Amino acid sequence: MKFLFLLIVYCAGFATAVYCLAPTPESGDGKSVQLAQLPGSIDSQALAKSVNSGIHKCVDLGKVAAADLAKRIQKEIDEARSKSDK
Repeated sequence: MKFLFLLIVYCAGFATAVYCLAPTPESGDGKSVQLAQLPGSIDSQALAKSVNSGIHKCVDLGKVAAADLAKRIQKEIDEARSKSDK
């Protein structure tokens, strides 16, 4: 669980660094999203529910992966013990 959390935090930090260091686009006649209009078009309740659902799915996936890893490690330990007993 800690490993998964640290991996997510590391990836988020890396993505933030890439975003901050990326060059800004040239200003021109191209159509761009106006940030002043963006908050009015986002449904905050739906966004919160979506993010919450995604986080819960991630946590559940992490728990399943940790349980599977624990079973594999225990199996390897049991095999190593049986080999050392022979």
